[in-house]
Amino acid sequence: MTQKRVLSGIQPTSDSFHLGNYLGALKQWVELQDGNDAFYCIVDLHALTGEIEPALFRKRTLASAAQLIALGISPERSTLFVQSHVAEHNQLGWIMECLAGFGEASRMTQFKDKSAKGGADSARVGLFTYPMLQAADILLYQAHYVPVGEDQRQHIELTRDLATRFNTRFGQTFRLPEGHILKAGAKIYDLQDPTSKMSKSSGSVAGVLEIMDTPEANTKKIKSAATDAGREVKFDEKEKPGISNLLTIHSALSGRSISELENEFEGKGYGDFKGAVAEVVVEYLRPIRERALELLEDENHLIELLHTGADKARVVASQTLSHTYKNLGLVK
Repeated sequence: MTQKRVLSGIQPTSDSFHLGNYLGALKQWVELQDGNDAFYCIVDLHALTGEIEPALFRKRTLASAAQLIALGISPERSTLFVQSHVAEHNQLGWIMECLAGFGEASRMTQFKDKSAKGGADSARVGLFTYPMLQAADILLYQAHYVPVGEDQRQHIELTRDLATRFNTRFGQTFRLPEGHILKAGAKIYDLQDPTSKMSKSSGSVAGVLEIMDTPEANTKKIKSAATDAGREVKFDEKEKPGISNLLTIHSALSGRSISELENEFEGKGYGDFKGAVAEVVVEYLRPIRERALELLEDENHLIELLHTGADKARVVASQTLSHTYKNLGLVK
């Protein structure tokens, strides 16, 4: 049986991924390497739609690569690469822009949300057209499945629409990808505001558990996490969102059921429980952080791994682009 190809990407917009990123998506990326032909891309070109500082941007791109490998993405079993290393992304991106309608691009909810925040005049054209580049990212590799969160479903639909439009007008060129909507993993909330999901954009640094933070920093964040009235360690998202969030984190990393944890901490206070959560988080993240730092120590080797990945990606991407150009009637 031939393997199915999966493709997904992540932006290098911070120094560290957080626990929400890992449990929500990246842990499943690691699992999808088994039995699939996995392509994972650090989408640095997409990150240009926001503000960047060049030296920091470079550092974050390499930090993202190091963390992905440390989390279990294997450069031998997967094709791990940086988007800007494969020029075919931009080339097919332009074709997709020429295929998309202004109206359908305007209806993309992420553009509407982001431009509403800053005002249409300050929104970049790249923010408007990035779903077309994202379509190119996917279609270049003839992906069967694209593991994404629910918020990206609309972009997968646009990708399928553009592929269908191209295939109908110019001949069969692209496989229609399917969104592999990631199964609801453990939903992790902000430690300081346990009614909002854990996110770098929330503005509360103390509420986000970062993979690259020191054990001391993460311990402090967990011990200072918002809790609820009473002393009972019990899962009740409505009445006890803070404790429920900590129970979810412990369960997701320790593999123990929430009811088992409730029994263990029956009659004990929040202090004991937070100490146990901190220990589980720190010990789980310790080898990941150490491996990522080790990879960043030898930058040349890390870049070499990414170049090898880009070479593998380019073999597939160049074939798709060549076929696309031929079907469009572009002179070879």
